Amino acid sequence: MHDHFVKTAKIVGLGSYLPERVLTNAELEAMVETSDEWIRTRTGIKERRVVAEGEALTDLVVRAGREALADAGVEPEEVDLLILATATPEQPIPATSAMVQPVLGLVNAACFDLSAACSGFTYALNVGRQFIATSEAKTILVIGAECLTRYVDWTDRTTCVLFGDGAGAVVLKPGEPGEGILHLRWRTDGNYADLICMPGGGSRFPPHSTDSIDRKLPFIKMRGNETFKVAVRSLTDISREVMGAAGIGVEDLDLFIPHQANMRIIQAVGNRLGLTEDQVFTNVERVGNTSAASIPLAMVDARNEGRLKPGSLVLTSAFGGGLTWASSLIRF
Repeated sequence: MHDHFVKTAKIVGLGSYLPERVLTNAELEAMVETSDEWIRTRTGIKERRVVAEGEALTDLVVRAGREALADAGVEPEEVDLLILATATPEQPIPATSAMVQPVLGLVNAACFDLSAACSGFTYALNVGRQFIATSEAKTILVIGAECLTRYVDWTDRTTCVLFGDGAGAVVLKPGEPGEGILHLRWRTDGNYADLICMPGGGSRFPPHSTDSIDRKLPFIKMRGNETFKVAVRSLTDISREVMGAAGIGVEDLDLFIPHQANMRIIQAVGNRLGLTEDQVFTNVERVGNTSAASIPLAMVDARNEGRLKPGSLVLTSAFGGGLTWASSLIRF
């Protein structure tokens, strides 16, 4: 019941970190034309975490990474590879993963960043399991982390209410047949690249361009209604594809952990798949949309609540800018 790999990759440790600063809907009411009821009705979000002044992505990554290594009982020097999924790096050069390598003590690890927006963590899992399968690596640290609030236009009520900061991490090691990442599928459709984007700050609209700043291009932009429709369809289809590949039905799942983008999307996908409310895990009301950090953060919360246990069969599905989407079936 797994993709055709000689070796599977198993999650042996989890870690997370959320900034201390909580930004509530009530506080947003004083910042932009919105209301607690409007936000909760349309997104399900009640609060989100925001990095403090002087805090940056490396701070979040290090905290989550250390916790995952400790949870796995793995020494830093054992790690062969660090994959950091993020769309909000600390700086363009060098990769943020390289910046945290010495702080985490990963003296033997190759490091790189991966950018696939909200699907980034699942994309990174897929890349990581290839290295396990080919014996190129035995111990891999995969981290999803974002400082999205640094890229939010606080005058745009359609986007500023959605996003939060955070980091989640897992440690991968070789698993036995029937455990670990059993099936995974990923997709991209660049025809929808403009649905979720941040046009400024790159080579077309450089960060030093006053025109870019005047047009508010270095901020996250999203076409919400269109994104909703494509997200629900894509997440449903790819979840069914993964379950079909495994030859299982929804009744076999212990837990569905979707990307925590929006409660309405999560509920729509859960309903289309025929999942019960008890099977669907959500923490979006507490953390908002944390993009690549979303699924590992939810894994940690699910375990802390006793809903994710050894032996649990878990389906994850994510959707993000690109457009990208991905789904995985994991036996913990």
